[in-house]
Amino acid sequence: MRARRVIAAASVAALGVLSLAACGRSAPGVAAYVGDTTYSVGRVDAIHAEAQAKYEETVRTAFKQQNGPSASPSPELLRIEATPQDMLNLLVGIDLAKRIIAEKQLPVQDQINAEQLGQSFKVPGSEYAKLAADWYDLFIALQTGLPAAELTDEERSKVYDALVEGGVAPAGWSVEEQRAGFAEPDIARQVAAVVALSAAFQEEVKREDVSLNPRYSGLEIPALFEVPGRGLGAYDLPYLDQVSTVTDISSPEPLPSSDAPGADGAVPGAEGTAS
Repeated sequence: MRARRVIAAASVAALGVLSLAACGRSAPGVAAYVGDTTYSVGRVDAIHAEAQAKYEETVRTAFKQQNGPSASPSPELLRIEATPQDMLNLLVGIDLAKRIIAEKQLPVQDQINAEQLGQSFKVPGSEYAKLAADWYDLFIALQTGLPAAELTDEERSKVYDALVEGGVAPAGWSVEEQRAGFAEPDIARQVAAVVALSAAFQEEVKREDVSLNPRYSGLEIPALFEVPGRGLGAYDLPYLDQVSTVTDISSPEPLPSSDAPGADGAVPGAEGTAS
């Protein structure tokens, strides 16, 4: 998520990107298709708008407490870093993760507290926080439950290039230096696990014929990475590149009625419509 605060200096990002051709399904109000499920632009925007309002309220209150009741933070301080793209990443990511977990029969534990996560993101009580908590539980289940991938120099280079692009690793490492950078057993394990997770998502995208509205740049996996002794870092792992898979049409297909998430923040499952 773009709301991330990178704690780990060796966060991993951006493994293989999958491009899709136009699939024939299109409606301007649909943000994404996942199999028979649709996620509407309206829902994505509503989740983001609520998060923005919660963030602004939290920041404004803290600013006044620190600087006096008449003090007012700048517009830049009041703007949440998370975008509608991040909300769509969560919605689709949860959907795909649930499908993979059901197929692989992987156990999922409730490890992430939505209330605490909301406080950390400065969006307490928001659907954004509930979705993020649900997602990270699924992410942990996939990361630990999928067979680890075998790392190659090519895969390490993809990881390294992403780290450089994200500003979390110095440029200019040789292949040998990249190998050494990922040699620590726990780091190597996490890298191998996330490579496997990325591959599983790409396979699921193909199987479920996932397509995306052109207003969104692609889809990314909000991921966690732990460096021993330093704590957790968060990063985004791209797995679908935008190739205009959903386009405006003169007679858009009607959207089914909204299928809003329940109080626990759960997202509709693989069947039906999630608007």
